[in-house]
Formats: sequence, C-alpha cells, structure tokens
Amino acid sequence: MTAPPTAREFDLVLVGATGFVGRLTAAHLAEHAPTSVRIALAGRSDERLAEVRSSLPGAAADWPLVVVDTTDSAAVVDLAARTRVVVTTVGPYAKLGMPLASACAAAGTHYADLTGEVLFVKDSVDTNHALAEVSGAKIVHACGFDSIPSDLGVWKIAQQVAADGEGTLGETVTHVRTLRGGVSGGTIDSLRQQAIEISGSPERRRAVTDPHGLSPDRDAEPPSRNRTQDEFGLVGKVQAVAGTRYDQVTQRWVAPFFMASFNTRIVRRSNSLTNWSYGREFRYSEVMDTGRGPMGAVKAGLTAAVLGGLFAGMSTAPTRTLLDRILPKPGEGPSDETMDRGRFVFEIETTTTTGARYTQRVGAAYDPGYSGTAIMLGQAGLALALDELPARSGVLTPSVALGEALVTRLEGFDFEFTTTRR
Repeated sequence: MTAPPTAREFDLVLVGATGFVGRLTAAHLAEHAPTSVRIALAGRSDERLAEVRSSLPGAAADWPLVVVDTTDSAAVVDLAARTRVVVTTVGPYAKLGMPLASACAAAGTHYADLTGEVLFVKDSVDTNHALAEVSGAKIVHACGFDSIPSDLGVWKIAQQVAADGEGTLGETVTHVRTLRGGVSGGTIDSLRQQAIEISGSPERRRAVTDPHGLSPDRDAEPPSRNRTQDEFGLVGKVQAVAGTRYDQVTQRWVAPFFMASFNTRIVRRSNSLTNWSYGREFRYSEVMDTGRGPMGAVKAGLTAAVLGGLFAGMSTAPTRTLLDRILPKPGEGPSDETMDRGRFVFEIETTTTTGARYTQRVGAAYDPGYSGTAIMLGQAGLALALDELPARSGVLTPSVALGEALVTRLEGFDFEFTTTRR
C-alpha cells in the first residue's frame, strides 16, 4: 500500500540529475530550496549522481542518491511511492517518460517535466488524467521554456481582462521579440522521435496537426481553420508574401516560431480545462518577429526556410541520419559564456470581446532553454512541494496547476510578467 504523501521519505526527487539541464536544475535547487525540503537526486548511474552531488554546495552535498531506470516500471512505482513530488528531465518523453508519469498518477505524487512533445502529452492525458484526478496528483507537463512563458503569459492577461470587466480574449498572438541562447539537444531529439512516430501512422499525424488535440472535450472546440492560420497567422492581420508574413498591426515581418505547434496546444488546453475562461472567441497563435523593412523580410524568409528544412529533414530516415551528424545531441549544452548572454522577451497581444486591447510582456535575462528552464522547472517543483495551489488534479498545464504561485516565484528571479492596457 502506498504511503500518504505527508508520510513519505522525500519531498522532491529530481530524476535525470546527471544530464545537462538536470545538473543546472540540481544546482538551482541546491542554492534556492529551503534546507528543510528533503531532496534526492535520481538517475541511472550511482557514480555520475555522486559526481553531480559533489559539485553542489551546503546541505545538498548530503542529498540521498536513487539509482533508477525510468523505463523500469517496478522501479518507478517504488520511486513514486517514496516522494511527494517528482521533477524529471529525462527525455524524449514519448520513449522514456510514460512509466514514471503513470506511476506518479497512480501514487498521488505530483509530477513536473520539460516535455515539448504533443503526442506524449496526448498519451498522458488519455492514460493518466482520470487516474490522477482520483489519486489527487497534479501531473504537470511543459514546465520549462516549453511552455511556461506562453501559458502563464496568456493566463495573466486573461486574469487582468476579467478583473477589468472587459469580456474575454479574442484574437491573441504571442510575438517573440527577443530569443538568444543555446540550441537544445534534448529538444532536437524530441523532434526526431516524434517525426519517427508519425512517419508510419496517419492517425498519429492527425493527432499532431490537430490544433485542439489536447482539449478534454474536443467536440466542444471551435472548428479548425487551416493549420497555417491556427498556428501562425491571424486572418486579416497578417498577410503571406513568398512564404513569410508581414503583420499589418506591428508593421514587422514575422516568421514561424518553432515551438508554436506545441505551445499553442498547451495554452488552448488551459482554456478548456478552466471551462473556456479565456473565452469561446479565443484564437491563439505564436510568431517570431524578424524586424522591419527589407532586412526583416530576408530574416523571415531565412527562418522559415531553415525551420521548413529541419522539419522536412526529420521526416525521412536518410535525412535524419545526416542531420544527426551535425545537430546537438541529447545531454549536450552551451558554454557558460553562451548561457550568460541568453535572454528572451515575449509580447502577447490580444483584443477582447469588448474591443479593449492589452499587451502582456514576459521575459527574463536567462538562456531560455538552459539556465532559464532550470529555474522554471526547479521553481515548479518547489511550488508543487510547498505552496498552496489551486484545488485541481489530473494532467494539467502550468497555469492551471500552479497559477499565481509560480508567477510569484519566477518574479523573485527577475522574470517579468507585465500587463499593459493599450
């Protein structure tokens, strides 16, 4: 019989502590977690775990080590029963993550990960949501740069619109104004694994391309426009020119944002999980601003071409093999100098059903995929372990599970969440 959460050995176990982001997350927790929080480090190698622990300051030098293979069902069941919260960096999640997520859902253990994989989240919803609702577990996917800035940013703007009595959200678009940091080998590997999975399955391909595929009530969602409109451009505001886009409102050229196909689904799931609190007229997309004038158009075209080539290259085995030789590998990461130069700025623009216009600015001076993600994941785990949170369980999004508690925590590390009425 599983012990109740209050009687368990650990408050938080970090799984995947020996990977690049895992090490960063361990260092963040060692520096910022209260000493009263009982934390353990987990991974496949006792030797590598001990190496990570030896680099940590203070009380973290004595954190317990747990050797576990996340594909071993019995081992992850035992791990989930020993802790109140699991935080995991072990991906690609479709290949390595489901046994641990399911074990947490069954044991009433809160869980947070870094997945950016639509199919994994969909499978987790199908497998774990009802189970976690019964056990009381919060299974929170996408707790890094995928998709906390998007999800919390839209949630914050919706909260302000509601407080002002200005109806609900209509057309809403996230503009990526600044994005500087290293390229994640883990993200590339997740893309690779998803491409392999959908290559021979029309059903899985349809699941990936459905804009509302993570909704708990797909039949209640609005009919989809074509995929480009759903993920990228706003009808009437953004016009296509030679494969790029020009935003008539901001007067900037824009290109596809490579994380939009995942982030948009997480944001839409937040809306549907909260009984469509953002509104039935809510339409959401994400773009990357490339600037004004001819140079902005050139940058947009190059960005679109590179992303199109990457997605096309991942779709067949021969080109995947070629890309594998040049793209970052899982567990690799940038230099300290590169991370020190990292930063990101999102501006989320919306027009409400009353015609009011708002902008939400979300940003931080961290490498988004590495040092910034380590903070987001570490603070999500601490919020699950320590904070008074919304009374929800199941497979949730960061905003639905953590809401203002996580916003407040991130603001303590100089993350910006600023809402402006225009």
